[in-house]
Amino acid sequence: MLKNLKDLRKKFNVSQQALGNAIGVTQQSINKYENHNVEPDIYTLKLLADYFNTSIDYIVGYTDIEHKIEKVSEGALNDQELLHIKSYRKLNAEEKQSIDCVIGNYLKSKKNKNQC
Repeated sequence: MLKNLKDLRKKFNVSQQALGNAIGVTQQSINKYENHNVEPDIYTLKLLADYFNTSIDYIVGYTDIEHKIEKVSEGALNDQELLHIKSYRKLNAEEKQSIDCVIGNYLKSKKNKNQC
C-alpha cells in the first residue's frame, strides 16, 4: 500500500529503525509497511506524512505530487480562474455587465437576474 514510503526513507537517508523511533512504531512495522504486509492506521499515515513533509496521498501512491498539499483559501485562484479575472478586467463597463448577466443566469441568482 505505501508505494513511496521506502523511496522517501532512502531520499531522507533514514533507517527503518530511526523512522520507527521518530513516529513511535517499531522497525518491524516500517518493514511491513514497505513490503505491503501491513497497512498502517490513519494516525500513523499522518505521522509519516508530517515526518517527510508530504501528503498521505503521495505516500500511498495516489498522486505523484511529492510536496505537502497546502491549505487553499476560498479566494485562491487556479490558472484558469486567474486568466478569466485578467480578461474581465480588460472589458469596459457595458461588457462587464453583460458577463455579470451571463454568470447570473447560469447561477440562477435572483440578485443578478434583476440586474440584467
